[in-house]
Amino acid sequence: MFSPFQLRSVTFPNRIGVSPMCQYSSQDGFANDWHLVHLGARAQGGAGLVVVEASAVTPQGRITPADMGIWKEEHTPMLQRMARFVHAQGARAGIQLAHAGRKASMAPPSKGEHLLSAAEGGWITVAPSAVPFSEKYSVPQALDKAGIDAIVAAFAAAARRAQAAGFDLLEIHAAHGYLLHEFLSPFSNLRTDSYGGTFENRARLLLEVTDAVRKAWPDHLPLSVRISASDWVEGGWTIDDSVQLATVLRAHGVDLVDCSSGGNVPNASIPLAPGYQVPFAARIRKEAGIATAAVGMITDPAQANRIIAEGEADMVLLAREMLRDPYFGLHAAAALNETATWPEQYLRAAPQHSKLRAPITQ
Repeated sequence: MFSPFQLRSVTFPNRIGVSPMCQYSSQDGFANDWHLVHLGARAQGGAGLVVVEASAVTPQGRITPADMGIWKEEHTPMLQRMARFVHAQGARAGIQLAHAGRKASMAPPSKGEHLLSAAEGGWITVAPSAVPFSEKYSVPQALDKAGIDAIVAAFAAAARRAQAAGFDLLEIHAAHGYLLHEFLSPFSNLRTDSYGGTFENRARLLLEVTDAVRKAWPDHLPLSVRISASDWVEGGWTIDDSVQLATVLRAHGVDLVDCSSGGNVPNASIPLAPGYQVPFAARIRKEAGIATAAVGMITDPAQANRIIAEGEADMVLLAREMLRDPYFGLHAAAALNETATWPEQYLRAAPQHSKLRAPITQ
């Protein structure tokens, strides 16, 4: 877990990543001081990769009005400041590009799960088909070809903004029941045109987005795609589909598959347990021949280290555990007697047996 890892020209000082986690703290899509302190603390805490939360490529692509965005140039300066601070701590900075599809126009979680009314600033949602996620969500409009093309262009424009902000890694969000996952899954994609029906047709939009982003994103920088490796419901998207998709994504210039699951069916029976999604990362890594990141209930340094040591994934991305412990990387290094990069301002608090090193520079 504490060995360096390279994708294209980027060397990650270790294989611990901060998973993208929505903070629901933005106005009009802008990052702010909360995001700087939140992500900066985790870069100080020893993570090798810090990924900015799902950032909407259009205003309509937000889950809630409090989501972060990257749909206009004015969003870039604060994102640039965040990336610069992460770099100053010796970590690498990533950002996730997203469109919420039929799960958009909702209230932030703190206000209770409900669809926004027009008076609350709600908006029309879009999806592959006019099928709502559940009775609590909107009935979306099915996208026409012009709408699909506009979303592809929006992802590419967001990739250019991410480059201008100085990010090292870009991730396309195609998981958790959001737009690109909605196209992949037969539960939400009932189309009969070239974007529905067969596996190839349902994967078409994700591949068009991937190609457009890869063209806009510098060739020397890595590209990741987060997928839901299974819908966890019979008749839906499966791990077999995910292996096939990962193989195709690799051919389209993707360097890492971030292996999550679920989110597209409201009542899926998911067997939650420590590391429950790790087998997805392991199988995709082995059978598709692509680097993977493991996510989901990874909370213990020995557990995380074992995932890497046994070749089940190339990186571990932590979410809730990073909320509980922003300094997981430093604490894990001490627990495993490994090398860690402590901020020089904090050296007086470093464990006596910790090994210290200077940050890896680009």
